[in-house]
Amino acid sequence: MPSSARSHPLAGYLAIALGLGSVWPSAKATNITEYPIPGPAVGPEAVASGPDGNVWFVADTSGTIGNITPAGVVTEFSIPTPAFPQGITSGPDGNLWFTDASRPNSNIGKSTVGGTITKYSIATTNSAPVGITSGPDGNLWFTEFRGNQIGKITTSGVITEYPIPTIGSEPLGITGGPDGNLWFVEATGNKIGRITTNGTIAEFSIPSIGSRPFAITNGADGNLWFTEEFANKIAKITTGGVITEYLITTSGSSPLGITSGTDGNLWFAESSGNQIGKITTTGMVTEYPIPTSASGSEAIVTGPDGNVWFAEDNANKIGTFATTLPVTLQSFTVD
Repeated sequence: MPSSARSHPLAGYLAIALGLGSVWPSAKATNITEYPIPGPAVGPEAVASGPDGNVWFVADTSGTIGNITPAGVVTEFSIPTPAFPQGITSGPDGNLWFTDASRPNSNIGKSTVGGTITKYSIATTNSAPVGITSGPDGNLWFTEFRGNQIGKITTSGVITEYPIPTIGSEPLGITGGPDGNLWFVEATGNKIGRITTNGTIAEFSIPSIGSRPFAITNGADGNLWFTEEFANKIAKITTGGVITEYLITTSGSSPLGITSGTDGNLWFAESSGNQIGKITTTGMVTEYPIPTSASGSEAIVTGPDGNVWFAEDNANKIGTFATTLPVTLQSFTVD
């Protein structure tokens, strides 16, 4: 890969090289703090707000799960091998649940806040689970990137799988919607999917061709918001399936993770743009450069402290943007 390419999830499955585009004026904010993760090769892949007041993460390179306190203290636990963790979420049972895309047998993992880990095998071989979220039915729901299915697992470890109608759709992110359904993105299918807790799936095509949707979250406006990695857009979809897209100022920014902020805006990570972006529910975008160059910012979440936290896959750091404080601007830059 060229030096500007990011480290993509499921690197064992994918080979994608993205160039860094031109950068328009961006506000240089001092609200960002970065915390190094101990160890030479960790690769934080996903982050979640934990039940213990910490932010939790999984790292695929090191095969670990860990947490970081609001003050920046990091603790890590080794996942039983083989381990290739991809996504993480808090469960209704007070544990952390994560996806493990190990080959040939993939798993869903559970970790207590004390680091005791249990793994449950998925019946479909090479299913490569990625996204995971807590559902309105008290179960955990996940995407199978290679299995082309949506799965659910009870807190006792019983797994059920539902095939996606579009063949080879490669689902990634998933979230619970305001309508009581689960919503997910189809990276190659170029669609947004909706699945009921009974397993009925509907799909909605994205206007931009080859947009490669990556992650999805709830917005304060009652819509679902998602990133379009290749189209360089942030988009929203109503629960009725109507999609609106908004172009990001920085070209080739590769937006990946997205989260709903406590300020009512949506916050997203730009992997190639090396910025944290904010978009209002009316579509106004603001971008803030990350201090570490080529950090590989990827996943993002609103933490228990109300601030935005994000994973820097290439830099081996966890970053935080203090959204609870007024944004302090130092200057404007044009690269």
